[in-house]
Parts: sequence; structure tokens; C-alpha cells
Amino acid sequence: MLDIATRKKTIMQMQPAQLEAITKQFATLKDHSPFYARKFDGIELGDVKTQADFEKLPFTDKADLREAYPLGLAAVPQEKIVRIHSSSGTTGTPVIIPYTKKDVEDWAIQFARCYEYAGVTPSDRVQITPGYGLWTAGIGFQAGCERLGAMAIPMGPGNTEKQLQFMVDMESTVLTATASYALLLAEEIEKRGIKDQIKLKKLVTGSERSGEKIRQRIIDGLGVEFYDIYGLTEVYGPGIGINCQYGHGMHVWSDYVYVEIIDPQTGEVLPDGAWGEIVLTTLQKEGAPLIRFRTHDLSRIIPGSCACGHDEHPRLDTLTGRSDDMMKIHGVNVFPAQIEEILSEFPDLSSEYQIRISHLEGRDTMRIYIEAPGSIDWAETSKAVAARAKSKIGFTPLIKIVELGFLPRSEKKTKRVYDERY
Repeated sequence: MLDIATRKKTIMQMQPAQLEAITKQFATLKDHSPFYARKFDGIELGDVKTQADFEKLPFTDKADLREAYPLGLAAVPQEKIVRIHSSSGTTGTPVIIPYTKKDVEDWAIQFARCYEYAGVTPSDRVQITPGYGLWTAGIGFQAGCERLGAMAIPMGPGNTEKQLQFMVDMESTVLTATASYALLLAEEIEKRGIKDQIKLKKLVTGSERSGEKIRQRIIDGLGVEFYDIYGLTEVYGPGIGINCQYGHGMHVWSDYVYVEIIDPQTGEVLPDGAWGEIVLTTLQKEGAPLIRFRTHDLSRIIPGSCACGHDEHPRLDTLTGRSDDMMKIHGVNVFPAQIEEILSEFPDLSSEYQIRISHLEGRDTMRIYIEAPGSIDWAETSKAVAARAKSKIGFTPLIKIVELGFLPRSEKKTKRVYDERY
């Protein structure tokens, strides 16, 4: 356990420019934002002079944002709002995020930087498959592409037949997609035997976490370099960070976003290298600035330098999941990432799996469906997986191996956990 002095030394230090941006924003935040006037009632934001002062401020969560529906998050007059977006995958009241002209431009700048870090150039042709509309996906990928000067091919989601046709005919060199859809495309290319007609060099993916086994399957199937992009609607959208060509982890743009890692249970700020929940604060956002927003994404700040030399932009490790993805079974806390780690120990199994949790005859039951080729002994492999799971998570799930292609594929995000207890 780190002592307090050591812990403080190893926590990511707020850069002077970041503190200046925060204090400048705080000077007028309550005047411009009724939302923050209520949230920080009784708190004098002018007293925030140091990183330690900042860390005493309360967190903002998605529940706070929902209460501001529809445009209660706006920190500018309505005539300055040029666009709205809404977060995906939520239930109940949606979260509406207003953008000013500067916000839209800043987002494009950040996204173009992502492409540059991935080695994309104006000579590339970028096939964009994420969705358009209220969701901050396709439009962000396209704006960054155009800002960079590359050719955008704005396909949008679905219609795999046409996606493959354009991929071949337009000689697309970069694919942007969810990991789920990239895997589906890789499988379709393999089925049709057209890999030699595909010119892809790079894949830029985001929106969902993918395990190493899925990543490798995509890399092998498409023959691409794999880049993870980070972002969420509440904080611009995808494009606030990406892994570079030199190493592990996603650089997050420190001139636009301040990153903290906290203990999800206590809220304590954790030292670099410690796993916890990502908390983000926007530094330049006008339409809907966010202060200490709890993303519920689980990662860590990677300590040390990166070979690319851009140490001013901290690196987040590959996301392991979300703090609200936790499943509680037989009194044990289980995350999907733990199941993926177990399955990765069995190279003959496919990357595709599905978890179903039910309550039968007075007790919880976890069933894990896993795809595998018919060339392996399904019964023996099921026993081995069940035994490994018990040693790893403390109880024995029911393992059901199914044929390749049995589990559903998705053109968006793949739902892997079904909790049927409620």
C-alpha cells in the first residue's frame, strides 16, 4: 500500500495550462450555467487555486445530466448553439449535449489529430461505418477526416454487401467501425475469399471495449493496424484520444480534457498506474462544459514516457470495462473482462461468447456460450473452461460450446451479457 506522500507524488499532475483553463472557466461558470449554479451552490469556485482544491469538488454523473433535459446543460445563449447530440445506449430520459460553433471545430481538430497519430494522411480513403444522427459517431469521424484532408467515404452503418463493394471499388485504405462490425466484415471477407481485393491498412475503432482475442481476430482477418479511439458524447464524442503508432495506451488530448483516475467506491484520486474509473473535465468546451464527469469506464494512466515523445498527453490503458458492468453472482463480483481473460487461455476457442444470467430454483446461474470449431473435443474443453473459471472467479459457470457462427453478430455494438433475473 502506498503511503500518502508517495501517492501524492505519483498522481498525474495538472499542467499549469490546464489549471489556468479551469480557473478561467470557473470565473464565469455559475453566471453562464444555471446547471452548475445549482450544482455548486455554496461552493466558491473562485477559491479553486490548486489541483488539491480542484479534487475537493463534487463529481458530475450521468444522472445529473439527465435531470437537465432538454437543454439545461447549456452554458451559452440558445442562439450560440449550432448542434445537439444525444448519448447512445441509455434508458429513460436522454442526455442532450449542446455544441457551439467552436465546440464543433474543436472536436474536428481533435479527431484530425487522432487520424494523424494513426498515420492517416491526405492520400488515404477513409470508409466510415459508424452511425449518423444524434449519436456522436459518423459525423465525428467524417469531420476529422475532412479536417485532415483525407477522402471520406460516409457509408454509415449496415448494408454489408454495399460496404464490401465500396471497400473494393473505392480501394478504401482506412476503416472506421465498432469492433463488432469490424469482426463481422472480417468474417464476410473471409467467407467470400476477397481478402486479396481489400486495400485496407488501418482500422480506427471505438464505442465498445474489445478483448485481445477479438482484436487479433480482426487484425488477422482484415490485415490492418488496429487503433483504439476514445471518447463519449458528453465530452465531445469519439476523438478525444487514440493510441499512437509506437505503443500501448491511448493518448488523451490534454489541451482539451483533464483526466483523473478514481477509486469507483470511495472517489479517491488514484496514483498513475492504478486501475480505476476515468473522470474527465473539459477545458475549452463552451456549449456544455463538464466538471469531474464520472465516465464509469475502467482504465489506468500509464506511467512513464511514450516513444512518440508526446508525454504532454497522458496515456490511458485499454479499457477493461465499466464499473456499472459488474455482475453479482453468488455474492461474487464478476466483470465481463474476467470472462474474456479466462477464454483467452484457450486458443482453440473463438473470440465470440455470450453470458446469460438467470435465477433458477432459488439460485443464480451463469451460462457462458462460446463458439468453437468442430475439430476440438467440446465436452473436454467445456470441463476445462469451467474448472479454470472456478479457480478464477470462485464459482463454476455452466459452459456451453456452440458451432462457429451460432451467436449473433452486430453492425453496431455486440451485447454479450444478458441478465434475465429481473
